[in-house]
Amino acid sequence: MSGGGCNIVWFRRDLRVEDNPALAAGVRAGAVIAVFIWAPEEEGQYYPGRVSRWWLKQSLAHLDSSLRSLGTPLITKRSTNSVSSLLEVVKSTGATQLFFNHLYDPLSLVRDHRAKEVLTAQGITVRSFNSDLLYEPWDVNDAHGQPFTTFSAFWERCLSMPYDPQAPLLPPKRIIPGDASRCPCDTLVFEDDLEKASNALLSRAWSPGWSNADKALTAFINGPLIEYSKNRRKADSATTSFLSPHLHFGEVSVKKVFHLVRIKQVFWANEGNKAGEESVNLFLKSIGLREYSRYISFNHPYSHERPLLGHLKFFPWVVNEGYFKAWRQGRTGYPLVDAGMRELWATGWLHDRIRVVVSSFFVKVLQLPWRWGMKYFWDTLLDADLESDALGWQYISGTIPDGREFDRIDNPQFEGYKCDPNGEYVRRWLPELARLPTEWIHHPWNAPEYVLQAAGIELGSNYPLPIVGIDAAKVRLQEALIQMWQQEAASRAAIENGTEEGLGESSESAPIAFPQDTHMEERLAEPVRNNPPHGTRRYEDQMVPSMTSSHVRVEEEETSSDLRNTAADNRAEVPTNVTTQQNNRETVNQGGLLNLNRNTRVQNNATEMWRRNAAEDSTAESSSSTRRERDGGVVPVWSPPASNFSEQFVDDENGIGASSSYLQRQHPQSHQLMNWTRLPQTG
Repeated sequence: MSGGGCNIVWFRRDLRVEDNPALAAGVRAGAVIAVFIWAPEEEGQYYPGRVSRWWLKQSLAHLDSSLRSLGTPLITKRSTNSVSSLLEVVKSTGATQLFFNHLYDPLSLVRDHRAKEVLTAQGITVRSFNSDLLYEPWDVNDAHGQPFTTFSAFWERCLSMPYDPQAPLLPPKRIIPGDASRCPCDTLVFEDDLEKASNALLSRAWSPGWSNADKALTAFINGPLIEYSKNRRKADSATTSFLSPHLHFGEVSVKKVFHLVRIKQVFWANEGNKAGEESVNLFLKSIGLREYSRYISFNHPYSHERPLLGHLKFFPWVVNEGYFKAWRQGRTGYPLVDAGMRELWATGWLHDRIRVVVSSFFVKVLQLPWRWGMKYFWDTLLDADLESDALGWQYISGTIPDGREFDRIDNPQFEGYKCDPNGEYVRRWLPELARLPTEWIHHPWNAPEYVLQAAGIELGSNYPLPIVGIDAAKVRLQEALIQMWQQEAASRAAIENGTEEGLGESSESAPIAFPQDTHMEERLAEPVRNNPPHGTRRYEDQMVPSMTSSHVRVEEEETSSDLRNTAADNRAEVPTNVTTQQNNRETVNQGGLLNLNRNTRVQNNATEMWRRNAAEDSTAESSSSTRRERDGGVVPVWSPPASNFSEQFVDDENGIGASSSYLQRQHPQSHQLMNWTRLPQTG
């Protein structure tokens, strides 16, 4: 028991009473005051989108009901500064301890570290716990104590850890309430009048809340899981778990998911059910990818803003207002892409495979900056998750060591017959194509005129022609890659000669405002083409990677505003006042362009893009090997590891970690991880 004072349990993205370590610790310590602070302005450009806010509203109401049934209400606070609000709650309640669960995105890491500093200085005991992962990022390292740089090696290590993830905790039987009489609730507004009608439709398909998450998990394990390996790529039926929104808001514990699925795996193994075992392995891999997204975010704090591979900063992204609007509205002329984007807008949801298709089209065919797409996903997905979205878009863009080959374009026509073989998904979301025979449903531009007429389709009128021809996109992509390698080589040569800091770092394009509906506030950093004018250390406590340019952490730099200031100035923009001009589109009729020989690429990438000095390497520390104590807390100094990136890469069927490396085949010396401690603060 604590010595007289009550204990604050700070809820964030852990909106459950089951398997909640912070809540369990608070209950053990005595009287509890449960607090949720709504401070979306702290997230900067990542202000939660409409459907995400709808989910949060429902989930908080569900949590409040559960806590009240156990003995205490949920105190809600509206704020622009979470740490200041916590301090006010502490003073008004006389609390002596604060408990919360870890988050791993950069803003949360800095905010949580600051909270510990401020409250500890006021004599408050602060403890934090792992509630979101199987293993903490600083506990999973290679044989040299360094963070892994590929998913396959990371996940293999997780599955071979000498100890299993902790078993999930049961909910508390009863909560002794603290005195919150001087700490009234603030009314939280998550939607405006214009959003309510659209949000009302969401409740027909989704049931937020931790007990509903538990039901969804049970239904999946006892239903679709056994055939997950066979059906997971089908977009026209409910073949996946639909757990990602529940996991994002912490309504269900990933440890509980892991343990229950592993129990099912043992059961099927004893039965000799090989298909069931394979399904479990593939589903657990999806859990592993979520783990890896937090691992990457922790070890590379700017991965949601910058490519992890240095040469990708030189890729000449296309800044085209019409392309972006056509993609968002589902008017690209490629049925599978358009169906996916219309489903996303209508429901806030996309099947995993459709996410890959639409994002690959965005990056490889339209060649729009991947961060635009990532931000649009953030604004529109129910399960918008910064770490997972960053990993997904970096994978598609080939900007992580085991990412998809940048020179490979996924043809939406062929992908359509893989994940929507009967065309039912396309017909559901593109009613204008509903009468088109399955033979032509994924490539209507090839259909005979009489077939189109019978189906009531007039290409270019009630359904658009392809915005870009695939053959033309392949040629343009090869040209862009040549330009990228040339720029990379020139920059490296300039650095080696000591004449320049690196091409493309000091010059910036004129700012272009972001679309009003995506809340983006960034500035362009990459070269562009086709740019139109316009307390006591505890083992379970959170660790914080150093995001400064020094190996000595400075207290004044540990604020979320500082983090935004160093990272938010020079990133790719999305245009505003978007208007689609039909005459700007490239159609399938464009031809005559000669295919470029890949051998014309610049091949002289013989040295590292960013040479690390010996002093840096000798003092680099991993998150778990050498730990520095400061003011009662542990702050590991982070530096990216040198690696040969020899692990396997990706293919169509198995995703991250499955095939040979494009970079090793083409440019074996040009796939070095960006070293944030040496890069200027640009994109």
